[in-house]
Amino acid sequence: MYNKLHYISQGNTVEEQLHNIHKALDNGCHWIQLRFKNQNALEVFTLAEAVKMLCKEYLATFIINDNVHLVKQLDADGVHLGLSDMKVEEARLILGTTKIIGGTANTFIDVRQRTAENCDYIGLGPFQFTTTKQNLSPILGLEGYRLIIQQMKIKNIQIPIYAIGGITLENVEDLMETGIQGIAASGLITQSKNPSQLIKQLNDKLYDTI
Repeated sequence: MYNKLHYISQGNTVEEQLHNIHKALDNGCHWIQLRFKNQNALEVFTLAEAVKMLCKEYLATFIINDNVHLVKQLDADGVHLGLSDMKVEEARLILGTTKIIGGTANTFIDVRQRTAENCDYIGLGPFQFTTTKQNLSPILGLEGYRLIIQQMKIKNIQIPIYAIGGITLENVEDLMETGIQGIAASGLITQSKNPSQLIKQLNDKLYDTI
């Protein structure tokens, strides 16, 4: 089963991204999603190549946001696709059956769509307000996750769900109790003054919660 803690990278430059990713890996994150938007292709390739080597060194899963062709080119572990990105079926044709394909969802209708598309996991959110992402979808809150997970059980939909969007350490136990698989964090880890302690606490809560 996939790691319960996903780190979605931040940084405006290759150097900032590498620093933040290295920090996450060094302190106990084993799943990195590279998110480096609106940059030139050479910089994205240079960064992705370096991150692949880092993830290999730390035995971490390496997912690239949006860029299916870069996943194939670098033989990364998989891709995460937003609702307006390439269709999952098309990505599967390019990447084959062995690569991980994750997809974004904001509603139960999205979850049903993603499941029908044979996504491997779903990033469902946003949980609450976050400045990490522009054009934020409607906030779900705890009740939103409870309702969607309940609807999934009724329809016998089984797919790993990861909460995302403004999650703090204090939210993790309540979120896990809704029945999700884990969380995706970005600013929480990037901005931490004590990432070693934070990531340990996150993993403790994620893996100890029943």
